[in-house]
Amino acid sequence: MPRKKTKSLVRDVPADRLYNSVQVQRLINRVMLNGKKQVAEGLVYGGMEAAAKKLKVDNPLEVFEQAFKNIQPHLETRSRRVGGANYQIPFEVKGQRQNHLTTMWFVAAARSRKGMSMRDRIAAELVDAYNNQGSAVKKREDTHKMAEANRAFAHFARG
Repeated sequence: MPRKKTKSLVRDVPADRLYNSVQVQRLINRVMLNGKKQVAEGLVYGGMEAAAKKLKVDNPLEVFEQAFKNIQPHLETRSRRVGGANYQIPFEVKGQRQNHLTTMWFVAAARSRKGMSMRDRIAAELVDAYNNQGSAVKKREDTHKMAEANRAFAHFARG
């Protein structure tokens, strides 16, 4: 008997007010604590403005998009049990998962910075990611290295 089709788990998130970008709105939602969306909006917009000012770029959305492009993973490893042994099998990351990982890594990297306000942490992380540095970009590079190291087990993915 075939299984029932599940509903799609992807929520439609409306674009944000200022830049009309769904990705910015997803970041705002991830930064938000205790339902305080306007506080989160202020932090994200302020961080984007500060990062653009520091990099001498006119459009903060350009900085944001380039930074997120530098964080986006293309490969990841997933654990799979084959004949009594667990293998880390590299898989391509596509679509929604790619955006989700990017946002999660960015927010985690910003929160891990200490000694400054959240607005400044977001700005600093955006600047670092824009310049291909920082902990979020390092996380992506580590994930890619792990996938590359386990390329020998890629044949287990089909099967």
